[in-house]
Amino acid sequence: MATIQILGTGCSKCTHLFKNAEDAVQTLGRGDRVEKIEDIVRILDFSPSALPAMAIDGKVVTSGMLSTSKQIQELLQAHLSKENEI
Repeated sequence: MATIQILGTGCSKCTHLFKNAEDAVQTLGRGDRVEKIEDIVRILDFSPSALPAMAIDGKVVTSGMLSTSKQIQELLQAHLSKENEI
């Protein structure tokens, strides 16, 4: 199970990315969690190069782009594969 963090200040792209992440989690049905982080101090802790950004388990995986639900599913599956290798 992973935690997906959507980093953004509340713009429409951030909101859309959050919805796409929720859709991806629901489609995969693994019980992953999605949270929105809008506090700029917390966002800066992640050091994204652009907003909106998305992190999985605290590691930024996309910056400045609006990933589709399908792209997010692929990122989550790749993350799960890496976890299983460890």
